[in-house]
Amino acid sequence: MRVLRMAAAAVAVLAAVGGAEAKDWSKVRIGTEGAYPPFNSLTADGQLVGFDIDIANALCEEMKVECEFVTQDWDGMIPALQAGKFDAVIASMSITEERLQKVDFTNKYYNTPPAIAVPKDSALTGTSDEDLKGIKLGAQSSTTHSNYAEEKLPSAELVLYGTPDEYKLDITSGRVNAVIDDVVVLSDWLATEDGACCKLLGTLTPDPVINGEGAGIAIRKDDGELKEMFNKAIEGILANGKYKEINDKYFTFDVYGG
Repeated sequence: MRVLRMAAAAVAVLAAVGGAEAKDWSKVRIGTEGAYPPFNSLTADGQLVGFDIDIANALCEEMKVECEFVTQDWDGMIPALQAGKFDAVIASMSITEERLQKVDFTNKYYNTPPAIAVPKDSALTGTSDEDLKGIKLGAQSSTTHSNYAEEKLPSAELVLYGTPDEYKLDITSGRVNAVIDDVVVLSDWLATEDGACCKLLGTLTPDPVINGEGAGIAIRKDDGELKEMFNKAIEGILANGKYKEINDKYFTFDVYGG
């Protein structure tokens, strides 16, 4: 009788633990920045648009869950995820060892290299540390691109900004000599009227330790079920052609990478 009572108690405990851990993923809150075109940005009327947003919607459709977007400043993105403000980050966040100490990631959903842009009348001809010695180099803070500049381009004077819009204003006005960011982000800006000031100096060879394995979806470490849902959905949209449809809407090349 005692054995039966103990077994029943164990079942009750397991059920309670299981119930505490189980989460309802019929609705997923997604954090994004809204200030990183063409991946994510806000329109004049406050609508979120961009590659990240379309991918997020496609993944939620594949998972048959409701998406709710939450905008968040980049610097506070991981702390907000950890605090439960949202359940996942789809904001062109690179998968790096440093970030993996704080959060988990899905498989990548795109992978593109960093690059440097300069004014059209710049005398700079190369992207090496020696080429950039003594110049002012702008970058968004708390990004793989600012980390790359600190590590690989120490001879340049690094100037950090909260958003890409801020460094774009400063290179346009001559307060910095060059800027570093994702090649797609820079190319997209250079194709606009605001980016007419500048040109692409060249792409950089990514460092796997600094730049990571590509952009993934950040998840809290205890949300393994959600991670698996997203991974299956990424595989699904790659297989059914939805990924290519979104890719081709924004780019003339494959951003998924090898």
